[in-house]
Amino acid sequence: MTIDLILGTAGHIDHGKTSLIRALTGVDTDRLPEEKRRGITIELGFAPFDLGEYRLGIVDVPGHERFVRNMLAGATGMDLAMLVVAADDSVKPQTREHLEILRLLNLETGVIAITKIDLVEPEWMELVEEEVRTVTAGTFLADAPLVRTSATTGLGLDALRDALTTAAARAARSQRMAMIRAPFRMAIDRSFTIAGHGTVVTGSVSSGQVGLGDAVVIEPGAVAVRVRGLQNHDRVVEQVHRGQRAAINLASVHHEAIGRGHELATPGHLVPSRMLTVMLSLLRSASRPLKHRARVRVHVGTAELLATVALLDRPSLTPGDAAPAQLYLNQPAVTTWSQPLVVRSESPVETIGGGRVLDPDAQRLRRPDEAVLRLVHDLQSPDAAQRASAALYFAGLRPWQPQDLARLAGIDRPDEVYRQLLDAGQVREITISPTRVGRFQHLVLEQQAVRVEAALHTLHERHPLRSKLDPQQLAAGFSYLDQAVLAAVLDDLRAAGRLQVFGDGVALAGHGPKLSHFERKLLDELIEIFRTAGIQSPSVAECRQHAAKNPQSVPPLLALAAANGDLVEIAPGYYLHRDVDRQLQDLLRTELADGRGATLSDIREMLATTRKYAVPYCEYLDRIGFTRRNGDLRQLA
Repeated sequence: MTIDLILGTAGHIDHGKTSLIRALTGVDTDRLPEEKRRGITIELGFAPFDLGEYRLGIVDVPGHERFVRNMLAGATGMDLAMLVVAADDSVKPQTREHLEILRLLNLETGVIAITKIDLVEPEWMELVEEEVRTVTAGTFLADAPLVRTSATTGLGLDALRDALTTAAARAARSQRMAMIRAPFRMAIDRSFTIAGHGTVVTGSVSSGQVGLGDAVVIEPGAVAVRVRGLQNHDRVVEQVHRGQRAAINLASVHHEAIGRGHELATPGHLVPSRMLTVMLSLLRSASRPLKHRARVRVHVGTAELLATVALLDRPSLTPGDAAPAQLYLNQPAVTTWSQPLVVRSESPVETIGGGRVLDPDAQRLRRPDEAVLRLVHDLQSPDAAQRASAALYFAGLRPWQPQDLARLAGIDRPDEVYRQLLDAGQVREITISPTRVGRFQHLVLEQQAVRVEAALHTLHERHPLRSKLDPQQLAAGFSYLDQAVLAAVLDDLRAAGRLQVFGDGVALAGHGPKLSHFERKLLDELIEIFRTAGIQSPSVAECRQHAAKNPQSVPPLLALAAANGDLVEIAPGYYLHRDVDRQLQDLLRTELADGRGATLSDIREMLATTRKYAVPYCEYLDRIGFTRRNGDLRQLA
């Protein structure tokens, strides 16, 4: 079976990249009139190259420093690289910059082609090769074959084909090849229209596959489109897959609505975001440290974006170092976990660093503590479950599905890893409705529990005489949570002994009313008054008269006494002492024991009181299930 791979060129302007490709493939990748007039590559060029077992899609990139942004767009999706150095010019600035870019994009293999060897003497050739080896030392091309070539004479072309075949074999063993099983994704590098066919976009397919008639989406923008036609290097095909160059004819969209920086993908696979959490590295060659809040240019996929850098653990990043950071983008971008990116300074424009995406849909991390920074570093863990757990922590309260772990944490078997996290208690499922289940990383729920405790503490401070708080008042501060989620958080706190739950209220464990000496004295006096008053207890207004110095404290003190069980609230504003209530129930239990029942008037006489007190007390007895009504009679329940 033929394996498809993307080969990208790299090198300084006028070092013979395009001529070498033409000599290898017979294709002139300079397609623009200006390119032919000026004799330099300005835009990306493309050519197929058949190596038998391997079929390469060559991306020819411009070498001029003014067109590095175009080179970065073409570098997306490369599997291997060919660094081109002219024998008569040796290593130049864009040789070094292109090499750094390839390294930042995590290229793993490639070859080095020395061109124009027919123009130099052997002694000079040896010096050039020595300089090339010095420049590539410590990079992925350190041990790459170095092939002497001449596009003019054809010298070395066979050796270059052999070297590229060997490099392709190494690239075919890379983990990148597993991406063919992932959802379809292609970063768009060109968009144009063809008469009679409509909109066509091109790019290198970085994952998955797509076929005729398939529904795909353009991101950012969530523009739904349908595949109307497919080509691979001018060959009409029914399907394209990872490792291939593709030209895709789309239905239902105008070509001016799409441009470089957009991506074509399986619906639901990519999520646009204006904030990324990344591991950022600064090149040793950078001229100065990168400061917190610095403005930079970010190249990711085929997009070029302006961004503000927020360093998470230090005020500045020194050349040669790496650190976790967040990038605040000037417009949305679509990325996936571990996707490489390149950073260039805003002015002067030069490549200064790069990194990998850790969280493709990040939320702002404000002054992260050590625990949060550890979770950021866990996003790089080789352990799939640890990495997935950290990714789900940063997903927070937003809805997600197990399949999202592929995008958020690079998980090959998301369902399996999700089940592992569920069994280990790292993830909780909470039923929101009969058709909806919420999924939350356990630390996310613990964060909500801490917030609930803080809210309850504030309410206790605001109402110091209450022994329990209204759950609805608490819930009002957590309207962003589904009721089922808040209930689960409260249940966790109760189970941990951090919360007391009453029938009609909640309170922090161990939290009691904070009474002054006067309030404690008044409370004891009120309880004694109710104990001696019997069934004809004083009203709240009468109690206020007793507490002439602090009448406003009477209602909360009576409520506190009821909450503590010293008093019983028979009806709003009508309290009895608990001993009085117990005595009255004992009396009625004896009087009604014959089962004949009694009317309200009978019970009033039994209790030796008036209707003012008998009516609410009988209704209270009905409510608590002590008696039941049968017409005008009340019997023991």
